[in-house]
Amino acid sequence: MTSKTAKMLVDTAGMIIPQYYDSVNDVYVAVTGLVGFPSINVGSYPLGATPVHASSGNQANAPAIATLPAVSGKTNYLTGIDFTGGGAAAGGLVTATIVGLLGGTRTYTFTVPTGVTLGAQPLLLPFNPPLTASASNIAIVVTLPALGAGSTNASSNAQGYVV
Repeated sequence: MTSKTAKMLVDTAGMIIPQYYDSVNDVYVAVTGLVGFPSINVGSYPLGATPVHASSGNQANAPAIATLPAVSGKTNYLTGIDFTGGGAAAGGLVTATIVGLLGGTRTYTFTVPTGVTLGAQPLLLPFNPPLTASASNIAIVVTLPALGAGSTNASSNAQGYVV
């Protein structure tokens, strides 16, 4: 009699499917539908995914733009964004955007405090599940517009993956 151990199978979405050995039929059988035994991602990204990150760098009263670039034959997925900035001589509200997404543009209101030495409240947004680009070979562009006269600090960052 030979001894066989359980093994794992990874499906096309990068999910692990546990298997057990059926010694009567001499085959491995996928374990499905077990309560409390969900499938999991292999690592932090789906199988075959390439992580991508983009940053606008610091911008002084100019748009802060972070772009996940288009990749031929691949689709971008956005897992999170953040907007940070400082105050301006005259505070107010600006409209940050994400374009290139399935379903269209998303908009967010960002508050700019009055006072050039003040910091704005950061806007940190994780997306789970990730937001999908509108099609393959489409960039996702994250923009925080200029914050106003006297503003010396603003930045946008985008995180995701392409597959």
